Amino acid sequence: MVILVVQVFSLLIVGIGVYAKVQKATDTVRDTFLIDPAVILIVVGVVMFFITFCGCIGALRENIHLLKTFSFCLTLVFLTQLAIAVLGFFYSDQTRDALGKFARKAIVHYRDDLDLQNFMDYIQKEFKCCGWNNYTDWSWNLYFNCTNENPSSERCAVPYSCCTPIPGEAVINTMCGFGVQNQNYQDANKSIYSVGCADGAVMWVESHLLLVGALTLGLALPQIAGVVLSQILISQIQNEITAAL
Repeated sequence: MVILVVQVFSLLIVGIGVYAKVQKATDTVRDTFLIDPAVILIVVGVVMFFITFCGCIGALRENIHLLKTFSFCLTLVFLTQLAIAVLGFFYSDQTRDALGKFARKAIVHYRDDLDLQNFMDYIQKEFKCCGWNNYTDWSWNLYFNCTNENPSSERCAVPYSCCTPIPGEAVINTMCGFGVQNQNYQDANKSIYSVGCADGAVMWVESHLLLVGALTLGLALPQIAGVVLSQILISQIQNEITAAL
């Protein structure tokens, strides 16, 4: 129960913080997301608060109706998460296409907002990738577009987050990706992460299976434990009521 309460308040705090941050962003950033992620976090936090409230009050007051509501809602949440995971696995192509559309919008609006820019840089550094399919995807961006008509000084470049770090480098060379889109794969691979983030994310998951498994269990076990313990408590209360009669 304590773990669920922590999760609820964490979601609410993060959601409100992200929402306040998004309010300062441009309208183009909101267009990048089908649904505002801050709103999603807040809604999930409110729903989890209701579920946790039913569990806490139901356990303290030994109220069977609240405990049954808690158990039912928690079971529904768990089954929903499981269904999303299964659908994501069996419909991996559709999931990849949906993520690809989001990545394209994020690349197009990369220079429009600092928060979105930092997000994309973090993804590329963490997954050691560049673009969605490959590094030439950055031509989708107005500033990095590789056409001859582009007057930008960053024409045919990629963000510095695509560059492979140089050991012992004290200052980041933000111009390390300039002109890379004109290079072939072998030459570009010497200075940047030439693999796309679609494949980079898969490679990251495969190399961190224990971490992914631990996070999955960390989310699933408290929910399963909450359902089991609530059912045990309901059974005990019903037995006490029956014995009293």
